[in-house]
Amino acid sequence: MPSTTRTLNPLPFGDLEPKRFEDLVRQLAYEFKNWRRLEATGRSGGDDGFDARGYEIVAKYFTDPESEKDESEIDSDDADSDRLWLVQCKREKAIGPAKLRGYLEEISLKPDEQLFGIVFSAACDFSKKTRNELVAWCHKNHVSEWHIWGRGELEDMLFQPRFDNLLFAYFGISLTIRRRGLTTELRRQIAIKRRLKRFLDAKNDGLVLLRDIDDSDYPNVPQNGLQPRFRVRRADSLSPYGLAIKVSMRQAWLAGDGKNWDVALASLGNSYSSHADLWNLPSDAEEQISAMAAETWQQLPNDEKAWLYVEGVIPYESIVLIDDIGDSEFSGPHIYVTGWDIGYPYSRTYIETIDIQRRTKFDLDPISNDRVAKFPAETREFKRKKLGY
Repeated sequence: MPSTTRTLNPLPFGDLEPKRFEDLVRQLAYEFKNWRRLEATGRSGGDDGFDARGYEIVAKYFTDPESEKDESEIDSDDADSDRLWLVQCKREKAIGPAKLRGYLEEISLKPDEQLFGIVFSAACDFSKKTRNELVAWCHKNHVSEWHIWGRGELEDMLFQPRFDNLLFAYFGISLTIRRRGLTTELRRQIAIKRRLKRFLDAKNDGLVLLRDIDDSDYPNVPQNGLQPRFRVRRADSLSPYGLAIKVSMRQAWLAGDGKNWDVALASLGNSYSSHADLWNLPSDAEEQISAMAAETWQQLPNDEKAWLYVEGVIPYESIVLIDDIGDSEFSGPHIYVTGWDIGYPYSRTYIETIDIQRRTKFDLDPISNDRVAKFPAETREFKRKKLGY
């Protein structure tokens, strides 16, 4: 199951056919003014530079507060005072000042027509110089109102709830449906958290079986030598990012100055799942290495004894299902997850001393030069294969 997408890519205006781009802009313009008519003149050709011609109602009803007409009584005689608007659309990747000037010079008006306003729209962004070119042309031609709808302005309008139908019709995206989907996903995650909390609050060992939602081998180990795509882990807490998992804890040494350190990485330590995971039981060699590390650790001064903790977090959106019944192979909860090969997107590895009086947490940088050999060489390097979750 893909994770929830939180952002949208730029809308592909350039993928629309030129006439469909004109249709989109014209339909956005329907609510821009109080039109008597908004004509799609560009579709028939010979448009005199008009892709759409609009007549804005400015009858006496709207301008004279003494008028006693209501809206239903406005008649065709009032059309004489309508304002003429030009809507020009260009589905182009770039329009500079010279190209815009050329388009404006193509506009042709009848001797008795005066253009009141213009909306110039294109599927690109406009520079300040280009915008100033439109302003200068409008001043020169006594045009009272002008607007540029570039890619940014068009996206702003389409992302408004009132234009969600156009966003869906032209690009197959509905923010209303998207919000409903996000709400549904949040409700699902909250339900997951509630079930996890009940489990964490109960008196148990916290062990859970993580299972890849796409795995079909359980409860059998794959015969091709691959690691099983299910793993016993210990659930720890509900973090802001997801279910916190205790992956492992291994013997460590932290010097009194809190700088030098060493870790028995090859040891099983007090692993949270090494003996509970029947599919990944440690070998005799691993048991011997662990015993060697434990013996060295016991001989360290108490104020320098520490544990290496590895914590991982499974995002709530990656938890698909929780089977809290279990089965005869593993009686604890089975948690089905996605992103098995990615592992934990949020994780932390740190060393913490056992001395309460000198409790120190030290975030481990495995490539630092501060590591000093305190444990036997056989115990210091991690040798087990990566097991996904």
